[in-house]
Amino acid sequence: MTDHLGYEKHDPAGHHRGNTRNGKSQKTLKGDFGELELETPRDRQATFDPKIVAKGQTRWTGFDDKIISMYARGMTTREIQGHLEEIYGIEVSPALISNVTDAVIEEVKLWQGRPLEELYPIVYLDALMVKVRDEGHIQNKAIYVVLGVNLEGQKEVLGLWVAQTEGAKFWLQVLTELHNRGVQDILIACVDGLKGFPEAIEAVYPRTEVQLCIVHLVRAALNYVPWKLRKPAAADLQLIYRAATVAEAEQHLQELEAKWKAYPSVSQVWRRNWARITPFFNYPPDIRKAIYTTNSVESLNRSLRKIIKTRGGFPNEEAALKLLFLALRQAAKKWTMPIHHWREALNHFTILWPERMPALERVAQ
Repeated sequence: MTDHLGYEKHDPAGHHRGNTRNGKSQKTLKGDFGELELETPRDRQATFDPKIVAKGQTRWTGFDDKIISMYARGMTTREIQGHLEEIYGIEVSPALISNVTDAVIEEVKLWQGRPLEELYPIVYLDALMVKVRDEGHIQNKAIYVVLGVNLEGQKEVLGLWVAQTEGAKFWLQVLTELHNRGVQDILIACVDGLKGFPEAIEAVYPRTEVQLCIVHLVRAALNYVPWKLRKPAAADLQLIYRAATVAEAEQHLQELEAKWKAYPSVSQVWRRNWARITPFFNYPPDIRKAIYTTNSVESLNRSLRKIIKTRGGFPNEEAALKLLFLALRQAAKKWTMPIHHWREALNHFTILWPERMPALERVAQ
């Protein structure tokens, strides 16, 4: 009604406008939730036409959910406005659509501060860049994403954070917040090659094994060889990370150093990070597939980028988090099964760290 008349209730600006509020009418609205007594405001000229629950409508059709669903799939408020007009034959203002989606903001705050489980066996950490308006200018900002695998083997996004750039210092703040929200232990953290990242993790979780993403290391190494030589170089690198043992991998690395001595940086990338590369050799092949790369969180980030790519930029950080939260909620609907070979991985973790698996009996039940 405020939108229709152009002024708030009791606002002097409404004097002598020719149309005023005229009480309310009552009706019973029926839906999946049962029945709801609803009061609808009226105006003296009877020109007010409710959009969400129309005149004469007695059943709720989940209109807000439709708007939020379209928004979560990356549609802008203008696109949603056009779609609703085309499909349902109604005119809804962009401001009203924004108000409906803004109702999610409180849910985002509750989700971001929710208590977490004490132990996540595997956690993937990565960031993606989004364009956000800041002080009148569109700037790239980093959205930090933490994807955990809980004791049931289910994937769960632990939170989203916004910063100017991706850096180990801010990751330290993120990890400290996770600890404060209840995460007491992480068995394996899978990360890219960001400088200082492993040290930031170990500062908060000193017992955590940090596994550098093999895919990132392969890409970094191949940057030092000519394009025509990348295929054979990639094949030699594959011998290292597909080795059965650390000793065999070390042997292949020495062979790589001898064969590619004309391009010493190829092997140096691996040699410098060797201690962070080798943890996954402690596990059977099936478990290695789950921890040797950050593909799980990168795949998630790719799906988020598809949703935000149509936007030139977000008006503020809150708007970016709102859309990403809805997109994550949509993506999580597909996470109905544990990750592959989870039972085998869980048993292996229990043998390695029996004192760190207090909830195993509950999981088995």
